[in-house]
Amino acid sequence: MDFLPEDWQDAILLGRVDLGEGPTPILVHKGEVFDVSATAPTVSALLNAWDGTIPKGKSLGPLDAFDFKPQWEGDTRLLAPVDLQCVKAAGVTFAVSAVERVIEERARGDAGKAAAIRADLTARVGADIRAVKPGSEDAAKLKAVLIADGFWSQYLEVAIGPDAEVFTKAPVLAAVGWGAEIGIRSNSTWNNPEPEVAIVCDARGRLLGAMLGNDVNLRDFEGRSALLLGKAKDNNASAALGPFIRLFDEKSFTLDHVRQAVIEMTVQGTDNYRLEGTNTMGEISRDPTDLCAQVMSEHQYPDGFCLYLGTLFAPTQDRDDPGRGFTHKVGDVVRVSNPKLGVLENRVVYSKSAPPWTFGVGALMANLAKRGLLKA
Repeated sequence: MDFLPEDWQDAILLGRVDLGEGPTPILVHKGEVFDVSATAPTVSALLNAWDGTIPKGKSLGPLDAFDFKPQWEGDTRLLAPVDLQCVKAAGVTFAVSAVERVIEERARGDAGKAAAIRADLTARVGADIRAVKPGSEDAAKLKAVLIADGFWSQYLEVAIGPDAEVFTKAPVLAAVGWGAEIGIRSNSTWNNPEPEVAIVCDARGRLLGAMLGNDVNLRDFEGRSALLLGKAKDNNASAALGPFIRLFDEKSFTLDHVRQAVIEMTVQGTDNYRLEGTNTMGEISRDPTDLCAQVMSEHQYPDGFCLYLGTLFAPTQDRDDPGRGFTHKVGDVVRVSNPKLGVLENRVVYSKSAPPWTFGVGALMANLAKRGLLKA
């Protein structure tokens, strides 16, 4: 159980398992696992009713007695910890990330051109953009300078402008959890993991908890055109979340822990290649409360939503040819970790080779009805 938070026995953890009957919401309190499906058949329902009181449930025993295995070592029963929530993502929420998106755009998806563009653009705006608050007067002045200099970009617009980039990362129920295979398109030649924190909100927009996420990204597709964002981001098994949602409490885990979190990531390849990276949330340009408010500003989410908050991490370390940077290879094992949130571990395959997504909303409702868990 090396994927649990360091203080897991003091944490309130919310997740989903499949014990043979179908997806079952579980709540972990004081190290004990409770099946809460009789009162909350979905994670969404539990969060919409959450008032800090631990709901009654059937004890399944201590969490450390469960023998969860990654998909490539056995049939894991630990699912992505969200179900009916929309899976949203915020992009370009860090200065370095903004610079990398501009590089992708100017390189037109060609990794070989990226190094020279990166050096030029960093020299021009790298120091200034970090200190600018999005939507501020200083941001407007910097925008004017960059336009005059011929370096304005749609990515810098969402990095320092008033409106954040928010998109739908995956359909409802399509996210994968800890120990699952994650997918990249077989025709992508430049892609990377994105280690992130994902916030979970209920229908009212309350920020109730957080978990780790890997927003798998195809840099070549998005670099060719921002209109290819859907193909760059939403592919089979391309959204990983978990291992559990850690619910906020008054002491051991609060929103300030998210604001100060350092997310570590490693990629270990079958070719003995190793990549290490860090996402430091203290450098985020927009506060999580602002990002979640922007999601809710002109839309409703009756089943709640989760939101990837973006990443500082943008790998530039060469893997093969000099100047071409990093890209995934099939078999890479990606570990995203934080002491308060645990470890999210997944193995890279082509999306067409990952287990097909067949269990949608209709299948979930039919399963819950068969188990007698749906109530009028």
